Amino acid sequence: MRSLSDNLFDLVIRNVRVEEDGALVDIAVHDGLIAAIEPNFRCDAVSDVDGKGSFAFGGFVDTHVHLDKACILDRCSICEGTLAEAVRETARAKSGFTVDDVYERAARVVEKAISHGTVRMRTFVEIDPRAGFRSFHAIKRIRADYAFAIDIEICAFAQDGLTSEPETLAMLDAALADGANLIGGCPYTDLDPEAHIASIFELAVKHDVPVDFHLDFSLDPKKTDLPAVIAATKRHGWQGRVSIGHVTNLSALPEASVIEIAKNLSEAGIALTVLPATDLFLNGRGHDHLVPRGVAPAHILAAHGVVTSIATNNVLNPFTPYGDASLIRMANLYANVSQLSRDVEISGVFDMVGRSAARQLGLPYGLTVGEEATIILIDTAGPKAAVREIGRVVAGWKAGRSSFHNGQPQIHKPL
Repeated sequence: MRSLSDNLFDLVIRNVRVEEDGALVDIAVHDGLIAAIEPNFRCDAVSDVDGKGSFAFGGFVDTHVHLDKACILDRCSICEGTLAEAVRETARAKSGFTVDDVYERAARVVEKAISHGTVRMRTFVEIDPRAGFRSFHAIKRIRADYAFAIDIEICAFAQDGLTSEPETLAMLDAALADGANLIGGCPYTDLDPEAHIASIFELAVKHDVPVDFHLDFSLDPKKTDLPAVIAATKRHGWQGRVSIGHVTNLSALPEASVIEIAKNLSEAGIALTVLPATDLFLNGRGHDHLVPRGVAPAHILAAHGVVTSIATNNVLNPFTPYGDASLIRMANLYANVSQLSRDVEISGVFDMVGRSAARQLGLPYGLTVGEEATIILIDTAGPKAAVREIGRVVAGWKAGRSSFHNGQPQIHKPL
C-alpha cells in the first residue's frame, strides 16, 4: 500500500509555523485540499516553496467594506468631517456612478485587499433610486472576476433609509432575487428607524438571508436602535444571522453597562463589527480637546460571548479619506486605540480579523487536513507578533493555486 508521501503533490509550503513560535512544519496540498501538515514532510511536488519561517494561517476576513463608494475623494468635498456630511456627499456623488466606474474603483481596493492577505469579504452595495442597480451589477462582476483569490458576498444595502423612499424596498427585493447574499439597513438615516428595521427583517425572512445593520453611529447612549434590533432578531428566530456595525455609542458607556449589553447581544446571537478608521475620523467633531475615540470596545464584548470582528469599512471617501484595505493594519490600529497589551488581548485582536470574523460570516476557517488549501503567509512568528508589528504579508494561495506574491524585501548595504 502506497503511503501519502509516495504521491506527487501539487504544492508543498515548507518551513512555516502554524502557531505562535511553533515548530517549523511543511504543508502539502493536493487537488486544492490540504493533504498533510507535518515537520520534514518527504515528498515530491509540482511546486515547492520555502516559507522561511513565516506564519501560515487561513487568511484575513473583512466583514464590512463598501467597494461601491471607494476612491471617490476627487468628486466629494470634506469640510465638516461629520457623518451627516459624508452621507450627503456620497449620495450626491453616487447618482453619477457608472458600472465601469464602480468596477474600476472596486477592483483597485479588492486587489489591495488580496495583496494584504484577505481571502473573504462582505461588501455593502447601495441600491436605491440614485444608485439604481449600477453598483450592484459592477460588484457582481467583481465577485466573479476575483473569485480565483477571494470570496466576496454582497449585502444589498439601504444607506439612505426606506420609509421616505418605498421604491428602495422593491429594489432591494429584486437584488436579493438576483444574486445578493444578504440584506443590510441603516436605521439612523431613516425618519422611522423601527419601521426600517421591520422592513429589512421582512425581506430577510422572505429570501432566507442574513441581516447586517449599520447601527447607533453617535456618542449618545440614549439614542439607540439596538433594543429594536435585538427584539426583531428574537421574534424572527434570526439568532446567529444578524450583525451590527459601528455601534459607536458603546464607547460612551461605562464597562459595566457594556458588559450588560454584551450579555443581551450574546443571548440574541448578534455579532458586532468595529470600524476603527471611520469611527475615529467621524466621531467627536464637537470637541477641541480630549476628543472621544468613538470606537466600540469589541474586546470587552468578545470576552462576554459576542462574536466580534474588526473591518475596513470605507477607503478614500468622505467617510474615511484614507486606507489601503489592510486588515492587519486595522487590527494594530484597534489595539492601539483600545490600549491593549496583554498577550491574550492581542491574540483576540488577531482573531477579530481572522477566525472570529469568519465565524461572523458563518464560514469554516483554519488550516486543517482535508479542507480547502487557502493559505496566507505573514512574515512574523505568529498572530501576536503580526498585530504588534503590522506583519508583512508575503504570499497567498486559494484552493492550492497561487493568488499573489509580494516578494522578499532586500537591504542593499554598501560594500
